Amino acid sequence: MTVAASDLSGPLVTAAGLLGDRARRDVPLGPLTTYRVGGPAALFVAAASIDDLVSVAAAVAATGVPTLVVGKGSNLLVADAGFPGVAVALGEAFAAVTIANTTVRAGGAASLPVVARQTVRAGLTGFEWAVGVPGSIGGAVRMNAGGHGSDMAATLTHARIVDLTTGADERVAAADLDLAYRHSNVGAHRVVVEATLGLAAGDRAAGEAELSEIVSWRRAHQPGGQNAGSVFTNPPGDSAGRLIDAAGCKGLRVGTAEVSTKHANFFQADAGGSADDVVALMREVRRRVLEHAGVDLHPETRLIGFDDPRPRPQVEG
Repeated sequence: MTVAASDLSGPLVTAAGLLGDRARRDVPLGPLTTYRVGGPAALFVAAASIDDLVSVAAAVAATGVPTLVVGKGSNLLVADAGFPGVAVALGEAFAAVTIANTTVRAGGAASLPVVARQTVRAGLTGFEWAVGVPGSIGGAVRMNAGGHGSDMAATLTHARIVDLTTGADERVAAADLDLAYRHSNVGAHRVVVEATLGLAAGDRAAGEAELSEIVSWRRAHQPGGQNAGSVFTNPPGDSAGRLIDAAGCKGLRVGTAEVSTKHANFFQADAGGSADDVVALMREVRRRVLEHAGVDLHPETRLIGFDDPRPRPQVEG
């Protein structure tokens, strides 16, 4: 059952009253993700300012309702039942990018490909890899996104973070974020509103050539359509895509979800499909890889609202 506006009760009603016009009810989250499936948020706030985020924090402190930060939705899957709390997205005010010499300040809502192109246009190098990642700066910091031999940790110097449970607004050094492969210590209740990058002087023509090469490579090797990129993280010394392919899972379908025949670590959702089917497919692929190769794959996708947030394989034995 989805969380409809009429279902709001108790703490959610109080939170809605505290947020007033800042919050909308029963907002579908599927269209805000690249899977384009999944249920609604009971309450949704499109933050236009830090004050809006502080107001959410005050409502959360008073009611204890859960929060969900929605970036570009390129690494997010929300259950068909929806999210029974306050979902928060950063508005255009948080998408600004400023460049001074080799220092780049990018808002949390800034698109990674946009920042990559702007830095190359400014004659800088070090962020070209991001042109092929359809996420936001904020989400990229939180998961230490990366590709093509680099990641956020390579150039991030500081992040400005607002805590949605306390309202605290802090500037945190990258060294204090515990950045590792697809990991940081930025919790789900913290919003990255700005990131500072330290890049290097480069050659614009060489940078633009690299951007074109990355875009061409991704088009040749990765599928389009309704997916969220890599589903599982790569285990040490191996590739999740290779393991999935070796387990015979390319083209495997569960309901409205299918393993891509172009890249086995990409799962496609049908138009009008089910988020729960995507998770069921993840569970089955994980089971088959564990059975075939003895490797337990771990989801890279953020799973919200599911009974088992990390769908584990069920292997007989």
